[in-house]
Amino acid sequence: MTTTRPVSSPTAGTGYTHRQILVIMSGLMLGMLLAALDQTIVSTALTTISRDFHRPDLYSWVVTSYLLTSTVTTPLYGKISDLFGRKRIFQFTIVLFLAGSALSGLAGSMYQLIVFRGIQGLGAGGLMALALSIVGDVIPPRERGRYQGYFGGVFGAASVLGPLIGGFLVDEASWRWVFYVNLPIGVVALVVINRVLHLDHQAKRAQIDWTGAVLLVTGVALFLVGVQTAGEHASLTTAAMVYGAVGLVLVGAFLWWEAKHAAEPILPLRLFRNPVFSVSLALTFLTGAIMLGAIIFLPQYMQTVRGVSPTVSGLRLLPMLAGMLITSIASGRLMTKTGRYKVFIVAGNGVLVVGIFLFSLLTVTTSFWVFSGMLFLAGFGLGLFMQMLVVAVQNGLPQSEMGVGTSAVMFFRTLGGAVGASVLGAILIESERNALTHEIARHGGRLGPLYAYTHGMDHAYLWAVPGAIISFVLAFFLREIKLRSASDISARPLEPPEPAEL
Repeated sequence: MTTTRPVSSPTAGTGYTHRQILVIMSGLMLGMLLAALDQTIVSTALTTISRDFHRPDLYSWVVTSYLLTSTVTTPLYGKISDLFGRKRIFQFTIVLFLAGSALSGLAGSMYQLIVFRGIQGLGAGGLMALALSIVGDVIPPRERGRYQGYFGGVFGAASVLGPLIGGFLVDEASWRWVFYVNLPIGVVALVVINRVLHLDHQAKRAQIDWTGAVLLVTGVALFLVGVQTAGEHASLTTAAMVYGAVGLVLVGAFLWWEAKHAAEPILPLRLFRNPVFSVSLALTFLTGAIMLGAIIFLPQYMQTVRGVSPTVSGLRLLPMLAGMLITSIASGRLMTKTGRYKVFIVAGNGVLVVGIFLFSLLTVTTSFWVFSGMLFLAGFGLGLFMQMLVVAVQNGLPQSEMGVGTSAVMFFRTLGGAVGASVLGAILIESERNALTHEIARHGGRLGPLYAYTHGMDHAYLWAVPGAIISFVLAFFLREIKLRSASDISARPLEPPEPAEL
């Protein structure tokens, strides 16, 4: 059981004052910022990096290696932190991430950079999940929305500002600063966490499930390699099918091992009997795929089709950030005031359906103001519910499984993002190729690749709309549990109490 060390004048239900919580949040948000920022900041530097190393054929693996290692290690960190304490594991992930960042900046070849990005991902896998788990340790569920909305804002800001910061550093300095910029942020996070976060952890005698860890890591990694390979070729190649099939077999073996033989399961399958947990993970996977897909194509659209610089393309995404920040903070405060969260999840998914559909209507000549309105609407919807799913899971599980539950949410979000980016990217490539062939046949290439890319992107967004609709419908089936006002929820049974009315 994890408890907080009492201090003077604590906020009700916590061991910390409001001011202390804000300081702790600043350290946790800096840690989350590191991991979230690196999912997108490298995108605008990839062309320059591949040109410098003369290996354009490998550029996509600079992103893939990071996604692979960060995805497969997320659930491991959750279980390890439940056993050995979250503060020390969180500090370890920051150090590991900073080591990967420094090495990536010093890379002398594309292969070195891919390996060092993998090391970065090993640290990133724990940064976001453990930050949110520590929030669950420090703040009771009813008060959590007051603070956790800021995490949604940080995650959304990092997703949108990543291309802007990356473009600026590439234009004004060097692509190596895309990695070096992490170092001062990480050092500050380490200092803050070390000085202000005090979590008393009761040591447990437990055995790490190494067999399950190997099966999970290998299976998910091979599956994602298969998805990435299919996305690169815009078709199910033999290699992609082999990787994907072997990966799924190993994931199946992991599930069998966890259910039958693991003494300390990495992901206890009994948690999926909890309807809040299972529905939240399904929503997280779908919205993760849609969210990353919504963001990843937009900088390239602005640079390729609209002819703006990397820095300007990042600036053009600011309306999405504005929408995210407004609703993320506002919905968190309203959740604290009302004790309700399901309404925001339903409403946010509904707005996201409209936003994704509007993206499918983008053209070569879409006006700046119309485009900005589309971005704002999509960000508005995402901000409403992104962090609410974390609150729902944390509120529905016992304190002893807070880490593994929160890590599962982040795992499914990252996995969804990786799968969504590859699948939607494959649709874009194939539709772009067909549109260019058709355009050349009809107009002799007069409209050129700009039209073809926009056509492909529109088709990718159109294919994302059914996923958004499924997520919207699924949100109605989420069971809402009244948020507790006490931080000690260790006695909470696995089966949740009666749901609150919607």
